[in-house]
Amino acid sequence: MARVIVITSGKGGVGKTTTTANLGMCLAKLGYETVLVDADIGLRNLDLLLGLENRVIYTAFEVISGECNLEQALIKDKRYNKLSLLTTAQNRNKNDINEENMNFLIKLMDRQSDYILIDSPAGIEKGFYCAISGAKEALVVTTPEIASVRDADRVIGLLESYGINKISLIVNRIRSRMIRDNEMMSVSDVSEVLAISLIGIIPEDEKVIISTNKGEPLVLEEHLSLPGLAFEDIARRLDGQQVDFNNFDYFYNKPFKLLKQLFLGS
Repeated sequence: MARVIVITSGKGGVGKTTTTANLGMCLAKLGYETVLVDADIGLRNLDLLLGLENRVIYTAFEVISGECNLEQALIKDKRYNKLSLLTTAQNRNKNDINEENMNFLIKLMDRQSDYILIDSPAGIEKGFYCAISGAKEALVVTTPEIASVRDADRVIGLLESYGINKISLIVNRIRSRMIRDNEMMSVSDVSEVLAISLIGIIPEDEKVIISTNKGEPLVLEEHLSLPGLAFEDIARRLDGQQVDFNNFDYFYNKPFKLLKQLFLGS
């Protein structure tokens, strides 16, 4: 039975799709049959980040309607054939797929997968509930910004109310200098507010933008950048391996006053 994990945040632009692409590639490199599902209906981008946009013929909608079978819609990555992508159509909207449809797709993929990673759309509208409907676990991605953390806090509450209690935190776009200068929340600040287990810290790096534009996940580099290493560490932690957090600069900070006022009432 596959581990079905939704990758979500509430706020847009925090790095969910980049995280999905890189974690999926890492899990495939570890030898796991991994399927990535782009649940951002009408605004898909996961195919672009993986460099698979020219190979999309069928989508999840054709599987649901019976126009094709699952194997025809799954796009196998040529670099690691244990990684597959199931995408959605750009000319549809979020009301065109429901929770029953998503659960149907998950059941089909469950037979042949070790991991199913669902890239959730931004917001907490119907698309969000559709994306989380088939999941048993969640990775919440946030950046160390007030708005992002507050949205993540709201999403965690919704996930728990939906019965998803295995929730882990990824803090993206961390900058050590800004933390030392008390211009950015530390990882400890964010973890204290959100109160879920930390599984990954991803530093800010221009290579993320370069890899996105090239359609080549960071973890495919011959010499991995710090974000690439961070994604590999997250995949290994998902796999149950004990992997230390090495850069303590990310954790230490004086109390970030605005954060405390908004969330802790001090």
